Amino acid sequence: MDAILELAAAYGLFVVEDACQAHGAEYFSRKRNGWMKAGSMGRAAAFSFYPGKNLGACGEAGAVTTNDASLAQAMRTLRDHGQATKYYHDVEGYNGRLDAIQAGLLHVKLSHLAGWNSARRERAAIYNRQFASSEAELIPPYEPSWSRGVYHLYVVRCEDREEMMDYLKQSGIGTGIHYPIPLHLQKAYVSLNYRPGDFPVTERIAAEILSLPMFPQLTAEQQARVVEKLLNFSAKSEYARL
Repeated sequence: MDAILELAAAYGLFVVEDACQAHGAEYFSRKRNGWMKAGSMGRAAAFSFYPGKNLGACGEAGAVTTNDASLAQAMRTLRDHGQATKYYHDVEGYNGRLDAIQAGLLHVKLSHLAGWNSARRERAAIYNRQFASSEAELIPPYEPSWSRGVYHLYVVRCEDREEMMDYLKQSGIGTGIHYPIPLHLQKAYVSLNYRPGDFPVTERIAAEILSLPMFPQLTAEQQARVVEKLLNFSAKSEYARL
């Protein structure tokens, strides 16, 4: 983020953070010599409170953070049908207001967020240790020293993803793919004229990523079973290649 912000300042650009899955995540800023929370570094940041997020509501919800008063006022206007004051519409807007009941639930859950994030980090560390000491044919997520992730997802990479997913499913272990199609190959962006092969690294990784079970209440026994099944799969795959 230090380098991105410096580049933006040099060219007069705005930095908007996508913090939708990063509630409580941190970045160590050498420039400021301290840890910065995701959502506090750019001109504005977006957070999602979809039920599955680390801080989730009971329905659709989200928020934007900014320390720019004029930008904050513009967003308040846009979210409320473009109203500057009630029934006076200065611009076309949206109905993006957060329901009071959702805000109330989020307010209560917010006090638990740090503990939930800490539990996720502990579970991620367990996965990392177990995979590092095993022969499972997968690549765990990489967390550099200048970041503190909150593991909304725990995503590994494996060449035999579909087979691994099927094997785990047969054992009653759910997994997910976030996300299967790279942006440049989405139909929504066909007008940009990208083709398969334009971003080979992205395309290769998109075919390998697999999200393993990750949530604060994940028990040691459940994790051990996931790792055991992954090791069994790797052993079967290795035997099949011999």
